[in-house]
Amino acid sequence: MKSRRKYDVLIVGAGPAGIFAALEITTHSNLSVALVEKGKSIEKRKCPLESSKKCLHCIPCDIVSGWGGAGAYSDGKLNLTPDIGGFLHEYIGREKLIELIDYVDKIYVRFGAPKEVYEPDKDTIDNIRARATMGRLLFIPSIIRHIGTERCVEVLKRLKETLAERIHLIFSKEAERIITENGKATGVLLSSGEILKGKYIVLAPGRSGSQWLSEEARRLNLHTQLNPVDIGVRVEIPASISEELTKVCYEPKFVYYSQTFDDLVRTFCVNPHGVVVRENINGIWTVNGHSFANRKTDNTNFAILSSTYFTEPFKEPILYGQSIAKLANFLGQGVLVQRLGDLKRGRRSTKERILRNTIQPTLKDSTPGDLSFVLPYRYLVNITEMLEALDYLMPGINDPHTLLYGVEIKLYSMRLKLTACLETEIENLFAAGDGAGVSRGLIQASVSGILVGREILRRHG
Repeated sequence: MKSRRKYDVLIVGAGPAGIFAALEITTHSNLSVALVEKGKSIEKRKCPLESSKKCLHCIPCDIVSGWGGAGAYSDGKLNLTPDIGGFLHEYIGREKLIELIDYVDKIYVRFGAPKEVYEPDKDTIDNIRARATMGRLLFIPSIIRHIGTERCVEVLKRLKETLAERIHLIFSKEAERIITENGKATGVLLSSGEILKGKYIVLAPGRSGSQWLSEEARRLNLHTQLNPVDIGVRVEIPASISEELTKVCYEPKFVYYSQTFDDLVRTFCVNPHGVVVRENINGIWTVNGHSFANRKTDNTNFAILSSTYFTEPFKEPILYGQSIAKLANFLGQGVLVQRLGDLKRGRRSTKERILRNTIQPTLKDSTPGDLSFVLPYRYLVNITEMLEALDYLMPGINDPHTLLYGVEIKLYSMRLKLTACLETEIENLFAAGDGAGVSRGLIQASVSGILVGREILRRHG
């Protein structure tokens, strides 16, 4: 579509929420749509770490910004279970969410996601659940369609090729301010000074844009509620320890309430035979994990995250999580790695101890260090308790040689007050995806885009 200054729909953010909103609108109408993304197109996203092995602190970061959002280089897990991955059931109910998950899933398959799914049968679920209770763990069974990191990029390229023929794509320009007139959203001011006008505005900035969205919400006097901030570590173990579970579940999810503090602790983003990777969030290095469709390592990694809800008067959970990550960066010049045995003995890990460790780190440029100088005592207790509990299910996980990387943070700390169709308190201003706090993963982020797209179509008639 050719460039113009006025559109029917303006979408901010080219993550799954923005992409699927655009796809739904253009599939069922001739509405003019512009999508603004501060990052680059998918084929131009390239982190300098891949070639120079050195972070150049690019702004915006190609790892988390650009077509596909932060999920473009994830391992592409589509969690098809409505109880995992967000809060959309609170807006539309569980049955409607199940229906839309199926709708979105079929679109992903049409654009290249594999047809195979991981779905444990009832006997397997009952067996795992019984063993989990021995460690006071709650097992949440899920259905997973695993795309794989390299295939995820191909799926996103196909989506872009389709939408490029229908909408105006604006890359490398940042939305600076939402424009309103008489209680209605009417446009977006870009950092270049250009003003784009639109009848409907969709805010889908993703996790990397959550802080910008928080600031805009304050400026526009929108009511928000604080989501928890999730802080923890990425655990790396021999794949054989978790193989029995990952073969049938792919991503087994467990919830634990710590005995000491009664905090909610959970596993997140399991990557069988995968790799640990660095992730840059607004100039701060955190840790994440990938697994590939056609390449395997001898290790499996996953996150253990402890959730914290802050109360009055503190209202800056994003800054709290970022400050902890910054401290890890300060001590280790990036991501820290520590043997579980060293953590429990109160000593830092060294290069020598890591080299003779039975488990070798897949993140080669991590710095051996001491996570107890970074993570507050409460988080360390929660993490070590959960590892002890998981040992009932995966004997050998609570071993001195287990590797812990830090820190991993998930900044879903602000949720706008929204209607059932995800409209804000300002007429025709919608918010969707992880950045708006309504989703926590690819599927529900995509569903939120569909919800917004359908409401715009309904209003347009």
